[in-house]
Amino acid sequence: MTSQIKGPALFLAQFAGDAAPFNSLADIVGWAAGLGYKGVQIPTFDGRLFDLDKAAESQTYCDEVKGICADAGVEITELSTHLQGQLVAVNPAYDLAFDAFAPEAMRGNPAARQAWAVDQVKKAAVASRRLGLSTSVSFTGSLAFPFLYPWPGRPAGLIEETFAELARRWVPILDHYAENGVSIGYEIHPGEDVFDGATFEMFLDACKGHAAAMINYDPSHFVLQQLDYLAFIDIYHERINAFHVKDAEFNPDGRQGVYSGYQPWISRAGRFRSLGDGQVDFPGIFSKLTQYGYDSWAVLEWECCIKSPEQGAAEGAPFIARHLIEVTGKAFDDFAAGTRDDATINRMLGL
Repeated sequence: MTSQIKGPALFLAQFAGDAAPFNSLADIVGWAAGLGYKGVQIPTFDGRLFDLDKAAESQTYCDEVKGICADAGVEITELSTHLQGQLVAVNPAYDLAFDAFAPEAMRGNPAARQAWAVDQVKKAAVASRRLGLSTSVSFTGSLAFPFLYPWPGRPAGLIEETFAELARRWVPILDHYAENGVSIGYEIHPGEDVFDGATFEMFLDACKGHAAAMINYDPSHFVLQQLDYLAFIDIYHERINAFHVKDAEFNPDGRQGVYSGYQPWISRAGRFRSLGDGQVDFPGIFSKLTQYGYDSWAVLEWECCIKSPEQGAAEGAPFIARHLIEVTGKAFDDFAAGTRDDATINRMLGL
């Protein structure tokens, strides 16, 4: 019997590098397979691993990519456009910081950078279809996040216009995804305008409930916000199409709390950790996702302020495998059940 949830899988973005085995798709998927991973999530923004422009134009190239992964014994879980999605909506306060995510020719030109990002995200829809994928993962970007906790207060209408503008930018992209049979799982993430359930609902309302607008569920970001990440699944399970398995911890003290006092990661009250080293209730998460019928991939996104990525990756595959649930085909008390007997029922009820 196999698990309803597929895995273990690995998001390759944090491991790509200039040295082997991390500098080519063939080598990095072979390395991942050797650690026990059965799937890989591919970052479309790293040319060492994937050529998005070519993938959007060439079925032959996409078949080659699938073949490289299949030869290593792994499947492609999703394409990631996190960095390009971030650039779909950028508040001017972030222009300099986010320019690094765009080609050099676009830097210092926010309009050109945004047009390039939209084109990139749309190309990922076509590439996903060519690869036989029905889901992808991304970010919404941010126009209002600098005003999250403002002084002086936000002017009337700022938040409403933010989500109206996000919809104007994203609905044509979502339509393009729907035409290609692909959905976008937005990672609910501080720094994005969609960072919790309330903001996801605002985004979804602005997009008129677009069917292609989904959620890439990552509990680590909810731990750092002190949001009930199990109840989140209860509320939004119908919109969850992807799952980042990432751990975190929150240890407030008399000096700092959720905002962590501008401290480096190692010194923050809220920190990302390798799987099993943090506070996330993964048995509860896997149980709820299984209960609600989630049947896509469990993908390790490694980020840790202490442990090396190599150790985190090596430990991650067996950790996820241990949490996969083989769904039962019967109730524990089936042995006591029998066929319906109306006469017995009536006697038991005194009827």
